[in-house]
Amino acid sequence: MLLEETIGSIPDEDTAAAALAKKRLDSMAKLPGSLGELENAVIRLAGFQKTSRPDINRKAAVVFCADNGVVAEGVSSSAQWITAAQAVNFARGGGVVNAFARRLPADVWVIDVGIACDYDEPRIRRQVVRRGTGNMASGPAMTRQECVRAIETGILTAQDLAGDGVRLAIAGEMGIGNTTTASAVSAVLLGCPPEEVTGRGSAGEQGVSHKKEIVRRALEHNQPDPADPIDILSKVGGLEIAAMCGLYLGGAAHGVAVMIDGMISSAAALCAIRLAPRCLCAMFPSHCTAESAGKRLLDALGLRPLITAGLCLGEGTGGLLGAGLLDSALAAYYETAALRDLGRVGREGDDEA
Repeated sequence: MLLEETIGSIPDEDTAAAALAKKRLDSMAKLPGSLGELENAVIRLAGFQKTSRPDINRKAAVVFCADNGVVAEGVSSSAQWITAAQAVNFARGGGVVNAFARRLPADVWVIDVGIACDYDEPRIRRQVVRRGTGNMASGPAMTRQECVRAIETGILTAQDLAGDGVRLAIAGEMGIGNTTTASAVSAVLLGCPPEEVTGRGSAGEQGVSHKKEIVRRALEHNQPDPADPIDILSKVGGLEIAAMCGLYLGGAAHGVAVMIDGMISSAAALCAIRLAPRCLCAMFPSHCTAESAGKRLLDALGLRPLITAGLCLGEGTGGLLGAGLLDSALAAYYETAALRDLGRVGREGDDEA
């Protein structure tokens, strides 16, 4: 099975390459460690790419799109047709994700893994597992087999990215209702009450309490196994979350680093880690989302974000900003003079600072 083969093929990071990158950073004309998490990101990238000359010159935001049956419970202020409309918008270049991607630059791949409504846009990559999940408040979101297919869609996407020369993917998503499913997944993975990890999303302040109740009902009804990420995803997850989980696994196996975006992307990342701990070396956090579960998920991953800016849009937007910062860190890595190469400043004996 592709999923099992992928998990088994994920290599360990190259600690020697990471050590060389750290040595280079420490030798630069700056205080050691003064670029904070940017330095850590460069070191980790070197370890993942197995070279002291890491690069992310080719980048792509991958936006997995799918609908979530739980919207039938009134957990979102947005109508379900918006998932299809936004997918089309992204494919035509009209989203925030597209604006950010053009600035980097980065490609934008829009992938339909489960959009419920019809649309007409040939630039969307159709990899449909099913047309939207079931309502998790009254039954499982999908079958285990469908969940595995969605994960494997993400793995195959990573394989395609690698074949296209992409070195850094940004994990994005679009799916009305997916902050509710991600909250349910997060509650199980983190072992905490749904009230602590269920945020507003698009529900509005008055809808948060209802949303928390729906998450609690879904968990009580489905009883997902905390030790089995596939069981969690199939019962209370979403097709787009499962596909992002596969993107992390496939990225680790095929040499494509993956930038984590917000809460939904982080929940998918934690699922991937629980399936294959070694895939952590492929993951790079971008920001700490304003959603309730954001910091808890990053803490569980053991990763520190580059940005804290109250972002909660999704789509891969925060991940693209993080990719820009990593680009800048690599520019400093390659273009900053070494401390030993600096000429003597001032007159003889007049160099106290």
